[in-house]
Amino acid sequence: MLWINLLLLVLLLICLITDLKSRKIYNKVLFPTLAFAFVANITISGWSGLGSVLVGFLVGLAILLIPFLLGGMGAGDVKLLAVIGALKGSEFVFTTALYMALVGGVIALIIILMKKGRAKGLLYYLAARKHGIELPYEKSALAAKYPYGVAIVAGALFALFIQETNPF
Repeated sequence: MLWINLLLLVLLLICLITDLKSRKIYNKVLFPTLAFAFVANITISGWSGLGSVLVGFLVGLAILLIPFLLGGMGAGDVKLLAVIGALKGSEFVFTTALYMALVGGVIALIIILMKKGRAKGLLYYLAARKHGIELPYEKSALAAKYPYGVAIVAGALFALFIQETNPF
């Protein structure tokens, strides 16, 4: 599994760079990796390998499909998680998604608190709500977009290096 882990690391590095630089995760990176996942798993495990690839892919796809359909996620993010599932299987992609959600939440909180005036405004808003006072608060003030591929990459790295006893 060394070469699958190495391929995963290369995929994550490329997607991290392109997502940070252009806010895109490119199909020309994802689709060849997906094809390799199919070929490698079928070669290693036969038809059961095909099942593993399909289930991992579908689990990865399903995890981010609803956020994508609601407009909170880009298609590249969804496809990246699906390709991770195809490479490493459903259990790995589920673990990746848990770490991804934690990292994504921390990143979002940092962004909210770093924006000028947002932290103070949020605290006033929460304090007023606690006491039953409705303040006119612009919900868009909390809307901050960032390349979610960063959280996906971090989640996959945590899953690779923390969950597995020997990633190579």
